[in-house]
Amino acid sequence: MTQSESLSNSLYADQTHLAERELSAFIAAVAELFGADQARMSAEDWLDESGLMDVSPQSTPRDWRAITIAASIRLANRLDVALHCQGSLGASTTDTQVSPIPSSNCFDTSLVS
Repeated sequence: MTQSESLSNSLYADQTHLAERELSAFIAAVAELFGADQARMSAEDWLDESGLMDVSPQSTPRDWRAITIAASIRLANRLDVALHCQGSLGASTTDTQVSPIPSSNCFDTSLVS
């Protein structure tokens, strides 16, 4: 193995470790604040966002943070929709534990005949 390949492998390992730490911290925070279901969906969001961003082996920790921010925006949008739907159905919105939304088309099914 050449010195260049060794350095490249080391950078890749370092970046993988940083990405794992960033994802782990994000998921732990979401799980603590919003529960396991939101944490699972947020992990999927984070991985989706990481695939959308052009992350190179020379990425910086800031790049991983940008992925976390993008996944956080998805979480906030999901929670906002859930709270809006709960409010429009007359449900209490004081609980911070939000269940996953089966559909973005939320309506009171008692109004449908």
